[in-house]
Amino acid sequence: MSDHDAYDPALIRRILTETRTIALVGASANPARPSHHVMAFLLGRGFHVTPINPGLSGRTLLGQPVLARLADLPAPVDMVEIFRSSDAAGGVVDEALALPWLPRFVWMQVGVRDDAAAARAEAKGVVVVMDRCPKIEMFR
Repeated sequence: MSDHDAYDPALIRRILTETRTIALVGASANPARPSHHVMAFLLGRGFHVTPINPGLSGRTLLGQPVLARLADLPAPVDMVEIFRSSDAAGGVVDEALALPWLPRFVWMQVGVRDDAAAARAEAKGVVVVMDRCPKIEMFR
């Protein structure tokens, strides 16, 4: 299990370099929400981002079709990024681990942490980052 209190900058760089496809769980249509800003930023940086939000399913967000849940993904993604509360993060991780293919990375946003869920993912070989924002990390 990784030390989730301090991440090696080389690990963060590797994750962000190797990731091309992202499922963003908790995507918001509200431009004032952090998930909206981060999704726009990632799209602008050339990432393929699939927004996941059951309340917006069937609509488009920043030009991308919104899916209700991870199980609706038509193809594997490199990263599952979680914009949900810490209480909900474990369920999202379990959904990701139940996919027919595993994401390489699970990334929990700033303020989101679930050590038990991280341990479950890491036991299956998934690299986990918690309480960090990829947008912020890209500027470091």
